[in-house]
Amino acid sequence: MKLYHGGLVEIQVPRIIVGDHIGDFGIGFYTTTSIQQARRFVKTKCDREQKTSGVVSIFDIRDDFLQAPDLHVRVFKKADEDWARFVEAKRRNPNYEHDFDLIFGPVANDQVYASFALFESDLIDFAELINRLKVRKLTDQVLFHTEKSLSLLKYAGSEVVQCPLK
Repeated sequence: MKLYHGGLVEIQVPRIIVGDHIGDFGIGFYTTTSIQQARRFVKTKCDREQKTSGVVSIFDIRDDFLQAPDLHVRVFKKADEDWARFVEAKRRNPNYEHDFDLIFGPVANDQVYASFALFESDLIDFAELINRLKVRKLTDQVLFHTEKSLSLLKYAGSEVVQCPLK
C-alpha cells in the first residue's frame, strides 16, 4: 500500500521530526493513506512559510504494517473518547511521552481543534467534546515514532504541489 507525507521538500529517507508544529500524536514522521490529505498539508505548510510549492513524498509499506509483531502499535479506529484523551494529553503537555513505535488514527482538523479549544477553556465538557467529534468525517494519519518503525517505509517517488501565494 502507499502512504503519503506532505511537506516543503522531498523526503527520500524519513526521519523523526522534532519541531514547533508537532502533530496530534507527538514527535515523529507523519504520513497518511490519503494523497488528498497530504496535498492539503503541503498547501497549509506553503501558506505558513510563504512558499510557492511543496512536495508529497510517496512511500510503499506492507499492507499488514499495523500488525507488525516486533512493533508496539496503537490504532485509533475513530475520533472517540480514547483518541480524544490521548490527543488532549499531548495538547496539555507538549512533552507528553508514549512508548508506541507506530500510531494510526484520525487527524484533527480546524473544527476539531476549535472543539478542543472550547473544552480547554471550560466552555464545553468532555461529553460535549466527544459529541462534537462524532459528527466529523476525519482523514487518517500514521505516526512513525521510532527509527525501528521508520524501517518499514520504502521510498516510491514524489509529486510536486503548486501553492499560489495568498
